[in-house]
Amino acid sequence: MSGYRYELRVAGRLSDRARGAFPAMTVDIAPTETVISGEAVDESGLHGLLALCRSLGLEVTSFHRVVADPVEPTAPDQG
Repeated sequence: MSGYRYELRVAGRLSDRARGAFPAMTVDIAPTETVISGEAVDESGLHGLLALCRSLGLEVTSFHRVVADPVEPTAPDQG
């Protein structure tokens, strides 16, 4: 199933433990915020990601889809 790439920006710098709550996502630390990006395969997955942020007490300062086109799964090497 394909999905879309999303980027969430949260206030502050996440601890190692909080970053570990997003194993399938890329977590980049910036000076005053943390950028969490990755794929959500459907609306349910997207809501789950936002619920996880809420359960961790994170303040989401921005949220957007990174690309307009769906992310296609990579095909296994046929070589």
